[in-house]
Formats: sequence, C-alpha cells, structure tokens
Amino acid sequence: MKIYKLCLLGIFALASTLSAFAQSADEIIDKHLTAIGGKENWKKINSVITSGNLKVQGADVDVKLTILNGKGMRQDISVMGMSGYQIMTPTAGWNYMPFQGQSKPEAVTAEDIKLRADQLDAQGVFVDYKEKGHTVEYLGKDDVEGTEAFKLRVTHKSGKIETVFIDPDSYYILRSITKQKANGQEMEVTTNLSNYKKLDEGIVLPMSIGLPFGEMVITKVEVNKPVDEKIFKPQ
Repeated sequence: MKIYKLCLLGIFALASTLSAFAQSADEIIDKHLTAIGGKENWKKINSVITSGNLKVQGADVDVKLTILNGKGMRQDISVMGMSGYQIMTPTAGWNYMPFQGQSKPEAVTAEDIKLRADQLDAQGVFVDYKEKGHTVEYLGKDDVEGTEAFKLRVTHKSGKIETVFIDPDSYYILRSITKQKANGQEMEVTTNLSNYKKLDEGIVLPMSIGLPFGEMVITKVEVNKPVDEKIFKPQ
C-alpha cells in the first residue's frame, strides 16, 4: 500500500509539473501577444507587405515579402541588376534565383511545401496556435546576449521545430532558431529580431532582422493592402 501511495504521489507530482509548464507557456504567449498589439488586432490581419534591404558580401540586396494569409507568400529579391523570387502556396511553390544560376523557375518539392506552410501565416504562429495544430513547450530560461529570456519550443503542424526566445521585460521575441533542411542536409538557422515599432493598425513588428548572412532593415510595411493572387504564380 505504501508503494502504491508513493507511485500515486509521483504521478501527481509529474502531472502537476507538466501542467505548470503548459500553463507557463500559455501565460508567456498571452503576454507576448498583448505586447505586440493584442491577439484581436492580429486576427484582423489578412495581408502584410514588407520591404527592406541588407548587404551580403558587400552587395546591396533589396527584399520585398508579400504574405496573403493562408493563400500565398512571395519574396522578391533584387541584387546586382538581377531579380529573382520565391513563391509558396498551400499546394505548390517555385524558386527562381538567376544570381544562383537558375535560368527558369523551378518547382519545390512536396516536402518543402509541407515544411514551409507556416510562411503563409500572416498572423504569426502564436495566434490560435492550438487551433492551427502547433504545440508549444516552455523550456525555462536561457541567455540571449545578456538577457535571461524565456525559451519556448514550437513544434509546427508540419513537424518543423522552432525555438523562440522572449524578453521577460518587453515580451518581444529576441531570437528564433529553426531547424530546416537545405540541399538534403539539416541545418539550424538563427534569426535575431530588434527595433520593434508599433504600426497604425496597432500591431508591433521588428524593423531589424539579423540573419546568418547580414542584417535586414525594414523600410516599409503595408498592412491589409489588396493583393492580386496572380503574383503567386511563376512568370
């Protein structure tokens, strides 16, 4: 009987711990959503168009990202007089990068379509994340350049794993680490986010995005502007 009671106590303790972690994750997410403008404001977002630029190995690169919620994503890239793009839709995707030697658009694989489905979400992974099929775990705190940030592991519906670090003071995302495949090999991509700005629509976005190959500065953001779905087809 004593062993039985000890087992029950152990199970209850484990359940309580797991419950506390789950509760902590949701509390952090709720505060994060409040900090970036509120869940209801984000649920009004149907399209976001951001323009920015960065330097890659001394070259100026202009980037324009268009997201139509749930329907399509297009990233236009211009460098050294050449223009290319990446397109994703729920059922298809294409890459056309002439500066990488491509002479025509090339279709992406079915696996890429699945893994990059989150790129069609203009409202962000944390808005109604459970309904979208994602799961989130709280992993405690970890250092991000001197800040003891909250550490969350997001398992996307697609199976993609993303680790997100949230500032305990501002509740803004400081860093995101995503595991993804490139050229058949799995790699980690770290993105640092900073210089947050509140837009007229009430939402808050980072204006500086630190990428592995340079920092992109956002120069223009257009929210809920009509988007012609023809742009999500290769030309």
